[in-house]
Order: sequence, then C-alpha cells, then structure tokens
Amino acid sequence: MGIGGAIFLIAFGAILAYAIHVDLKWLDLKVMGWVFILAGLAVLFIQMWFWRDRKKRQRALSVVEETRLVHDPGPLTPDQPDTAPPP
Repeated sequence: MGIGGAIFLIAFGAILAYAIHVDLKWLDLKVMGWVFILAGLAVLFIQMWFWRDRKKRQRALSVVEETRLVHDPGPLTPDQPDTAPPP
C-alpha cells in the first residue's frame, strides 16, 4: 500500500466520521472513521520514512574512479645461456 492507499484510507475515514449520520446499535461509525484516519496516517508516515531512508542510501553511494600507474621497466628478456664454444 502506497501513498495513494493512505490518502484513500484518510478520506474514507473522514467520510465515515463526519459525513455519515446513521445510528447503528452494533457499530459506531465515528470510531470506525477515526480508526481509518489513524491507519491512513500511519501508512503515510511509514511510506515517507522508507522514502527518506532510500534517498539517504542513494546519496551515500558514489562512483569512485581509480587510475593505476604502472612503471614499465622495458622488455624483460630471459637469461641467455653462454654460447661460447667449450675450451
């Protein structure tokens, strides 16, 4: 459930709490409306907290470019055996 769902819960709760005037013996619509409003606010704050946390993590990530310098001593040649004729 995202921010849209939270806004829907708040609006639905406000309709139940303030706009509907029906007397039901087994259900108090004003209390139900306030429960929906509080649930919508809780979802809204949780969503905003997760967004804030995600933005912090995105800022913490950075690209680091590394340049390595290598000293090239020149071509390496293997040891050459003596080619002098035997005495």
